[in-house]
Amino acid sequence: MTIFDMIKDHMAKSVRFAAETGAQVVEIRPDGAEARLAKTDKVGNHIGTVHAGAIFTLGETASGAAMSGLLADKVLELRPVAANASIQYLKTAKTDLMAYGKATIPAEQALASIEADGKVQFDVNVSIRDADETEVATMTVAWHVKKVA
Repeated sequence: MTIFDMIKDHMAKSVRFAAETGAQVVEIRPDGAEARLAKTDKVGNHIGTVHAGAIFTLGETASGAAMSGLLADKVLELRPVAANASIQYLKTAKTDLMAYGKATIPAEQALASIEADGKVQFDVNVSIRDADETEVATMTVAWHVKKVA
């Protein structure tokens, strides 16, 4: 089992709200992450599309997975906090969704900042797409990460 598989497993068990909505991490890599959300009645809204809150949760899930993948070598020594998030809803979401997260800085820079300062701040940009690969939302999550040990 790789460190990325361990992170994915840990997120599935510990991020209960994402699990409640059905948001699932599909893949974690050093350069990003992917998460999915099935369109079910549970995440639907009054007009028959995916609820905005469920889309937000999917995007935040992908961003957390991307942040963890970026810092995988040290993630057990860190306390990450999503300090700010913004989302732009571009189109109604009528199908299952995939979210693709990517950090705005390279791992080497993030890890060097943690080593030097005990902390790092960076954004993760997320693209949320429907089954036709149409982008339905974009999101940016600002992560503040501190060393705990």
